[in-house]
Amino acid sequence: MADLAAEQRAARRRFIFSGLGILAALVLAVGVNMLADRLLPRVRVDLTQNALYTLSDGTRQVLAGLRDPVTLRLFYSRRLGAEIPTYGAYADRVREILGEYVSRSNGKLKLEVFDPEPFSETEDRAMGYGLQGVPLDQGGEQVWFGLVAANLVDEERSIPFFQPERERFLEYDLTKLVWELSNPRRPTIGVMTSLPLNGDPRAMMMRQPGGAQPAVVMQQLRQFFTVKDVALDTQVIEDDIQVLLVAHAQRLGDAAQYAIDQFVMRGGKLMVLVDPHSEAQASRPGPGGQPPTETGSQLDRLLNAWGVETPHDKVVLDLRGAWRVRANPTDRVQAVDYVAWYNLSSDSIARNEVATAQLDQVTVAAAGEVRPRAGAAIEFTPLLTSSAQSMLAEVEKVKADPNPVRLLADFTADGQRRVLMARVRGVLRSAFPEGPPPLAEGQPARPADFPAHRTETAGPANLVVGNDSDILEDRFWVRVQDFFGQQVATPISNNGALVSNLADTLAGSDALISLRSRGESLRPFELVENIRRNADAQYRQTERGLQQRLEDTEKRLRELRQGTQPGSQPAPGERNQAQTVITPEQRAEIDKARAEIVATRRQLRAVQLELRRDIERLETWLRVVNIALVPALLTAFAIGLALVRARRRAAARA
Repeated sequence: MADLAAEQRAARRRFIFSGLGILAALVLAVGVNMLADRLLPRVRVDLTQNALYTLSDGTRQVLAGLRDPVTLRLFYSRRLGAEIPTYGAYADRVREILGEYVSRSNGKLKLEVFDPEPFSETEDRAMGYGLQGVPLDQGGEQVWFGLVAANLVDEERSIPFFQPERERFLEYDLTKLVWELSNPRRPTIGVMTSLPLNGDPRAMMMRQPGGAQPAVVMQQLRQFFTVKDVALDTQVIEDDIQVLLVAHAQRLGDAAQYAIDQFVMRGGKLMVLVDPHSEAQASRPGPGGQPPTETGSQLDRLLNAWGVETPHDKVVLDLRGAWRVRANPTDRVQAVDYVAWYNLSSDSIARNEVATAQLDQVTVAAAGEVRPRAGAAIEFTPLLTSSAQSMLAEVEKVKADPNPVRLLADFTADGQRRVLMARVRGVLRSAFPEGPPPLAEGQPARPADFPAHRTETAGPANLVVGNDSDILEDRFWVRVQDFFGQQVATPISNNGALVSNLADTLAGSDALISLRSRGESLRPFELVENIRRNADAQYRQTERGLQQRLEDTEKRLRELRQGTQPGSQPAPGERNQAQTVITPEQRAEIDKARAEIVATRRQLRAVQLELRRDIERLETWLRVVNIALVPALLTAFAIGLALVRARRRAAARA
């Protein structure tokens, strides 16, 4: 009896200790959650393959530098996601990443989410912000999916409608929007060029009124930036210039090149367009009435020192996208592919770069190659690339009096792709390590506030280098027509958008430039797609053979029903008799053809079912894993854990 009482007391103590242990575990769990919620609000685990919900370093830099509060207002119609699940999934990602922005902003960002119901004040508010409403059905009801951001002085930036096609650039668009509100000053771009981009004052005298107007690309830049002209003999690039466009600047002296060099060393952003042969310059008469003999430009001293080469003795010819031009009058052909002028599209335009991803086509003319120097410690990102149907040719073949027919006859593609424009990033050293060059005779003295010499950039420099300045020439990308005294420009290529986008990205902070396109949240089942493609390649040929066999048999059956032998033609007088009398042999052939048709159709159905066999097998295994395997593993784990505990108790009792 004493042993029994002792055992009961021990059982009660174990029960009490177990209850206290469970209570302590609950208190600990609640305490850990409260502590984590208070001290670790930003700790998240992003398990997506492309880290879709992890902000890049550039975005974190912009958010950390916010000085004034910014309010983000997301207008999203829940019915849009209910009707079109693609938008619902995208909206979830937008909300999640906006929440990440808020949590990383140190309280500077505030997020408000609205569901604009039809004919509500919220919908009127979305409309007043300039967001885009999209009709969901024929009834005219509109849905909304846009964002408005505002700072303390009521400056606004908006994304009228989130397009899933632009999901790769979601982070860039959001970061740019926040950055612009925290840096509202209009960017300033300096332009240094030998081309008449601001219009040729001699055009009216030469009866070319269109030439007196500024280039369309300059008109577009002035819509978004403050544009300043920079003299070709300048000694200093002004501090308020954020981006410098050097476009076919010929015969630059050492003083002007030093000014460009030091502008980059001080952190300025540079877009340089050199050219082995400027078609724009060659098409305009010089001061003497004749086209200039020198139509090339180069900045070898600067670019070579920065790890980039732009050869100016050769041009890149490309058969893909070549323009059709009128041949010489003496040639028998009327039109010919001019392989020196061509359109770049599809894989010739970088799709992972913000500035070029949405471009459909860019036109170049007598373009040269851009390449990194051997051993250069730079990040070299191609923006425009020729196709594999390209080759290099001496620049003299496209100068003076080019012959398109002869150029095409001598064309032989070498299978190599060549970069025509690239983005360059890295810590650069000055091309003038010894300091400012001596002034040329007759050149004015340097200003008193001449900046101190810098031998290298303080951080990574950002450049865009292209070996063709004709992307700025109107006739290669835009058609300008006079409409009742007003000039109307209709683009045929995206050259203007390319220049504006590049200037826009360069005018932003280094954080914006460093942003790259991210992956998409809606990703296809690649394994299923591979299985489908392999099955299609394996069985499609068999299917085509059976289909042809079926068509031939049906044709033979029609001929037999008409009472004719396959392939024979009855005489006109015998046609009616042949159509009414069918011999026993023909009847046997008809039955045989019918049986063959049935068998062929059966085989065709079997082949078509084979196309989905592997996919269905994969789907079955996925169902087994989801329905049976995971619960089975959890059950096995629980049983194993129970057995281990039972053994421990038995060992403790012993």
